Amino acid sequence: MGVIIGLTGSIATGKSTVSKMFNEFHIPVVDADVISREVVEIGEPAYEKIVQHFGVKVLNTDRTLDRKRLGSIVFKDKELRNQLNEIIHPEVRKQMLKQRDYYLDQGEKAVVLDIPLLFESRLTHFADRTLVVYVDEDTQLERLMKRDGSTREEAQERIRSQISIEEKAGRADKVIDNSQTIEDTFTQLKQILTEWNLINEPN
Repeated sequence: MGVIIGLTGSIATGKSTVSKMFNEFHIPVVDADVISREVVEIGEPAYEKIVQHFGVKVLNTDRTLDRKRLGSIVFKDKELRNQLNEIIHPEVRKQMLKQRDYYLDQGEKAVVLDIPLLFESRLTHFADRTLVVYVDEDTQLERLMKRDGSTREEAQERIRSQISIEEKAGRADKVIDNSQTIEDTFTQLKQILTEWNLINEPN
């Protein structure tokens, strides 16, 4: 039976960078963000429910979902945001487990579930082991401001909307410190996968 790795981090800690590194070890990644976009494509059950619930005002002229418009509607209304999540999240989880099981049936030694809100969504039971991509909070803040061109206050608000990276690191089975070079981060991942007996020789 393959090992399920729950990969997470917090905004601007570099989780996506680490996620891509698993390709080097031929370990498949199931990406919750990718799936969340797929489940709201035209004709999908979640798409139909969103249109039914929020109306055609959340659609582009080509009938695709206007994610930005929908986001602006639910961003400041917790009740509407919860309603949207109740539509999307079950579909995302269903597809994630379907992909996970496909890879396990293929005999993969490990499968990564890349879930940005792994702890917030209480999905750690989906994984055998959890891996957190970490940078200290000052570095996180600076990277987010630089990446999005946001003010310090805007960046702090987004960071505070998630469980702190310090707490996530404390809950994880393993932590990758992503504050140095790409090479350093890769070396840490390689070492962890070796410790977990998922690779035999360092690549």
